[in-house]
Amino acid sequence: MSVQDRFIKACLKQEIDTIPVWYMRQAGRYDPEYRKIKEKYSLLEICEQPELAAEVTMMPVKKLGVDAAILYSDIMNPVASIGIDFDIVKNIGPVIDNPIRSKEDVLKLKPIDVEKDLSHVIDTIKILDRELTKPLITFAGAPFTIASYIIEGRPSKNYIRTKELMYCEPKIWFMLMDKLGDMIITYLKAHFAAGAKAIQLFDSWVGALAPKDFETFVLPTIERIFKELEIYDQPKIYFPGVSSGELLPSLTKLKADVIGLDWRISIQEGRHRLNHKYAVQGNLDPLVLMAPMAVIQDYAKEIIDQGIREPGFIFNLGHGLFPEASIDKLGELTQFIHEYSHAAISRMQKGSGVR
Repeated sequence: MSVQDRFIKACLKQEIDTIPVWYMRQAGRYDPEYRKIKEKYSLLEICEQPELAAEVTMMPVKKLGVDAAILYSDIMNPVASIGIDFDIVKNIGPVIDNPIRSKEDVLKLKPIDVEKDLSHVIDTIKILDRELTKPLITFAGAPFTIASYIIEGRPSKNYIRTKELMYCEPKIWFMLMDKLGDMIITYLKAHFAAGAKAIQLFDSWVGALAPKDFETFVLPTIERIFKELEIYDQPKIYFPGVSSGELLPSLTKLKADVIGLDWRISIQEGRHRLNHKYAVQGNLDPLVLMAPMAVIQDYAKEIIDQGIREPGFIFNLGHGLFPEASIDKLGELTQFIHEYSHAAISRMQKGSGVR
């Protein structure tokens, strides 16, 4: 089995001899080399330079030995094309100049024009398709998470305006979901055409919803997105974000291949709630990386031991890397995951008589 096959095969629940690993936000501020680049360019300025964005994307593949690259980009990039003005503000996140607050605001949103407005993203994917020796994952933000930014106007802890629109103006809410769904589908189709080997739909904050509200106000659009992408053979991942364990039983009709889990639910329980239908990805608490290496390895062992019980497991974090993470520990963890999982799978196969 080639190293390039390992991640894809795991996504498709095929037999593998070593567990693949990548880390959300693996191209980021924990890397001193990246921090130097950020002294000169903002996130959006890096995204607008395909050669530089490709270089940053490839850094963790070379330095950490991970099994897949994740495109250096931002979930907010496509919303500029539909008429949302924003900036990524240091220590805050996305800040919206013209937040969505009314039916008129939603009606003003225009269809995405990937070729005109996002050619730099597509060019980055094409460069990476030529230069990478491991699979490239590209991504988009999911409708609720994008809506939470463009309605609130900036990151929020309680999503008051978002839920107010959802509960009080459901017709306007569904208009917005339809427009964001169309944007995401068009954007990700362009990614596949440019060479993406897998896609992930990030829904970082949808765990703020009760299962009933998720099923009513958000899930239909998520299902439509994956249904539209079903024509592509490349693996598709849905990450419902933090605190989303209660939403997992609602996902069993999704035309996805992999579901990402956060650290609040075990791999075993996550599979159970998903009816063992999907490959699963996760789910180390990122802050465990602050611990001594022996402690990190103990946590990783427990996750791997559960993950290898069934085909279809990718090691990842339960959310993104943070700036204080140690690049040395990440490299050591990656090597440990490969070595420990390879030995564990070998023992398991010998014990069952598999050759």
